[in-house]
Amino acid sequence: MLRRTLGYGRRKLSEYRALAGVLGYRGMLTYVRRRRQMRSETDKAPRTLRSRDAKFPLWFRPHSSDWAVFGQIFLEREYACLNDLPNVGLVLDCGANVGYSSAYLLSRFPTCRVVAVEPDPDNFAILERNLAPYGDRAKAIRAGVWSHPTRLTLSETPYRDGREWARQVRECRADEPGGLPAVDISTLLADSGAERISLLKVDIEGAEAVVFADPSAAWLDKVDTLVIELHDDSSFGECTPIFEKAIAGRGFTLSRSGELTVCKRG
Repeated sequence: MLRRTLGYGRRKLSEYRALAGVLGYRGMLTYVRRRRQMRSETDKAPRTLRSRDAKFPLWFRPHSSDWAVFGQIFLEREYACLNDLPNVGLVLDCGANVGYSSAYLLSRFPTCRVVAVEPDPDNFAILERNLAPYGDRAKAIRAGVWSHPTRLTLSETPYRDGREWARQVRECRADEPGGLPAVDISTLLADSGAERISLLKVDIEGAEAVVFADPSAAWLDKVDTLVIELHDDSSFGECTPIFEKAIAGRGFTLSRSGELTVCKRG
């Protein structure tokens, strides 16, 4: 019994040290406290987490996919593969979810500007809260990224686990009221006032099949680095061959980092 107790204590101490290594001591304490609260409470009111890789506290919704996304960005450090990028200016975060990737990049590259695009209204509300401390360095747009201007709506068919991090959009039918705007990469770049996109991040749950199928995607030649999560299992069909055809011959060197495909010039 004593041996098991000591073994458990050593494992927990090792876990806390590992968490402190990536989140910082204060971030580790907050993370452990929030995790304990979620195990014992059903309250879904937004709360905050901390990481040494984010300049400001980050809002999350308990019992949502926000917890898993935080783990990807700040524990697994999914976007650390971009840490060596030089002179980062404009960042387009397409499929920004609740803004953790944007916060990571804004904190990593203190002179960059981020335009974060997210279609889901509930995700967007948390995204705005998480980007507000960065002031005019960050702009949040509630829209879906598409190949051309049109009206979109959230898909009624659940994708994958159907949780907040897996929201898909579709085009509105001709007789369908409402919807939200679709925005294309060229328009995002033009509206930003920048000449080039230093970093284009794309995680749009399969809609990349639409974005990169556009034969007139000349904006690709104005992208310095592109990082994308490709989805081949959605109603949009296989995205990988469409994406690979779009970037072929455009001067990118490709690599893989976990679920990400990373395309850099040079």
